Amino acid sequence: MSAARPLEPPAPSLFEAVACYCCGSDSRSDFITAEDDLTGKPGTFRFVRCESCGLVYQHPRIVIERITDYYDDEYIAHRKKTDWGVLTPLYEHVMGKHDRDKDRTVSRYVTLDAHSEVLDVGCAVGTFLQRIRQRHGSRVCGVDFKDLRGHASLEGVDFRQGLFYEQDLGSERFDLVTMWHFLEHDYDPRRTLAKASAVLKQSGRLVIEVPRLDSVSFKLYGDRWPGLQAPQHTTLYDKQSLLRMVERAGFEVIDYLPYGSFPAYFYLFSGAAFRVLKGKGLNLSKAIYPYFAGQLALTPVLLFEKQLNLAMQTVVCGKR
Repeated sequence: MSAARPLEPPAPSLFEAVACYCCGSDSRSDFITAEDDLTGKPGTFRFVRCESCGLVYQHPRIVIERITDYYDDEYIAHRKKTDWGVLTPLYEHVMGKHDRDKDRTVSRYVTLDAHSEVLDVGCAVGTFLQRIRQRHGSRVCGVDFKDLRGHASLEGVDFRQGLFYEQDLGSERFDLVTMWHFLEHDYDPRRTLAKASAVLKQSGRLVIEVPRLDSVSFKLYGDRWPGLQAPQHTTLYDKQSLLRMVERAGFEVIDYLPYGSFPAYFYLFSGAAFRVLKGKGLNLSKAIYPYFAGQLALTPVLLFEKQLNLAMQTVVCGKR
């Protein structure tokens, strides 16, 4: 457990006002309030809808200097636990499938080889980049605001710590830039997308995956929807707002996928758990057995995940 973990709701002084991330408007209306259902840290957080362009975003938000308190070792993408008892092989298979699905997605739009360079923004412990490095021989670079060096999966990865748009990564360098569940966390998505355009080759591709606000799982769970993930998620994208954001940044939309590599089942399971737990946090060690049991029971439904708009969305972009 991180020593920085807050034990009380965040003080008002830790919040700041923010304008719409897409159009810059200060005109907004209340949309929904949420809690940190995933870890159970205290506090309630408000999301608003921009009355000018329709983007839903968190307002006010935690100041960037303190948001790291909500990304401690218990945060799911940074968890260090690898021993899940008899379920360890199944867990490793599922995590590996996540990266295989990412690889399968990007391979539809860009051919990677030993001459390619790939950048993953919000790379966490770098397992996707490690797969790209080992399978395609590509040179790989990852950026994350947390210092995650030391993880075996970052071996051979050019890892950069800090804010993406502050990194010195050269110009028109990368054949592929990916953002797997990063843009919804970002404090300045317009600046981030401008940086992505600057480092991407003219023939390169940008792949972005985020939760989908206009999805079945949001309609099902509302203020307990896992995609809210307050306060880490600053922005909630429906299809229209995601496409508007990348197009305003100067990208051409090559393809839009109403699904993602991240398993929609996690949102179906977690949303149900959040409704029961009511903000107490999800203990993954205790939840892993019912998680896999539920996944088995819902297999017939999950076979049609790509057609059902359950939780995720992916946009593939090129430079104009």
